Amino acid sequence: MKLRRMAFLVTLFLITGCTQATPMGNSQWIDRLIGKYQSEPVGNPPRSIWKYEYESQVVYYVPAQCCDMYSALYDSGGNFLCAPDGGITGKGDGKCPDFFTERSNELLIWQDARAH
Repeated sequence: MKLRRMAFLVTLFLITGCTQATPMGNSQWIDRLIGKYQSEPVGNPPRSIWKYEYESQVVYYVPAQCCDMYSALYDSGGNFLCAPDGGITGKGDGKCPDFFTERSNELLIWQDARAH
């Protein structure tokens, strides 16, 4: 049930997001996602958001928080594209199997710095 609630909240944040930049230089949907993560207990490993170029577009990768959970890849508007890794097989949902070999220009956008 907690997983469904979390998925609903993430979807809600992303649907209501805009692509306008905030004072931190992020799109509003990214800042809302960061705010959501900061309101949750500290994870291990710490949550993070990474920016890449993939298939000629800017994308954002959010690694999975725990075992057998999917990671998430979003486009610049906050639309879910695929799960590059995670799940029972560790290979994601199969919709972007070349993400890790084809991505470029890695940039850490945010990482939870709270102590755990």
